[in-house]
Amino acid sequence: MIHAQSGLHEQDEHDRLQILDADGNVHPHATVPDLSDEEMLAMYEALVLARQFDQRAISLQRQGRIATYAPMTGQEGSQVATSYALDEQDWLFPTYRDHAAKHVHGRSLSSLLAPLRGHREGYAIPDDVNVMPEYIPIATQIPQAMGMAWGYKLQEQNDRAVLCHFGDGATSEGDFHEGINFAGVFDVPAVFVCNNNQWAISTPRERQTKSETLASKADAYGVDSIRVDGLDPLAVYQATRAAIRKAKDPGPGESRPTLIESIQYRFGAHTTSDDPSVYRPEDEPEYYRKRDPVDRLRGYLESEDILTDERQAAIDSRVEDRIEAAIDEAESLEADPDDIFNHVYDEMSDRLKTQRDELRELREKYGDDAFSEVLE
Repeated sequence: MIHAQSGLHEQDEHDRLQILDADGNVHPHATVPDLSDEEMLAMYEALVLARQFDQRAISLQRQGRIATYAPMTGQEGSQVATSYALDEQDWLFPTYRDHAAKHVHGRSLSSLLAPLRGHREGYAIPDDVNVMPEYIPIATQIPQAMGMAWGYKLQEQNDRAVLCHFGDGATSEGDFHEGINFAGVFDVPAVFVCNNNQWAISTPRERQTKSETLASKADAYGVDSIRVDGLDPLAVYQATRAAIRKAKDPGPGESRPTLIESIQYRFGAHTTSDDPSVYRPEDEPEYYRKRDPVDRLRGYLESEDILTDERQAAIDSRVEDRIEAAIDEAESLEADPDDIFNHVYDEMSDRLKTQRDELRELREKYGDDAFSEVLE
């Protein structure tokens, strides 16, 4: 197979918002977000947690303990930063890869694993967390996010915004254009984050669209846009926070939606069933690994004496404990066989009720362990 070249690293890196260079140094004339040392450390710990969670999830999938998983290494910096920019009352519309974004905005780690073990609870929306279930079809969440934001505007709830994630491949779908068009027409309080990781599965960026940038697609619909270095967590936070503030009505008729093109790279596979070596150049990931978001933020915090060896050790210990606890909790969940009959219809049909009752009789007769042997 001929390897396609994404080509992004050959472009001028100064055409996007950056705060930190590849080594974590602040660019000349750049402004660091107004975050306290504690907030900076919290963001960094979330990055470390996301990276370690991702590696453990891949291992769990290889062991057959969870289903197919979409890795996020390389993209977790943007996910963490965008969710840190949200206020608690704001809503998040994630994709199947936005594990860190969901966790930072309130989802528990175990709830990220539960659906991958077949439990519906991981997809349900907790009463106190404004995170929609992840979206598998490409771009379907964009008009839905626009609709929620429009609803808030009609209700004059001007303290709420909606942030919607999607990948670069989604910008070629009709739902993207319809959603962005409506957002522009009605000036809804929404922020659309395009996670441009260079590859729509195996399709490189330049073979998907002739648009000079993905952010420029917003121009046709009168939506503000910005390009940001998605491997720079501080730059992503700054751009997203500004967009959230602009989305919420700062004055009559001043609320505006924004499209953020977050330029990133997924270091690994599209999913654990994918092999990127058959379509990506071997040397391409290494270019981006030198701009690793975890390393960049760590370098900055160390240079500012915010992150010390002792604090790093404490972070590593907490992260390991939290991930182990989340895995134990997810694996301790037990499914009720009755669940397979629920939520098929709004009201259970007589036929399903009969089948459910037959299953209950068999379980009562043989017991769950013996019943499993009977089925085998």
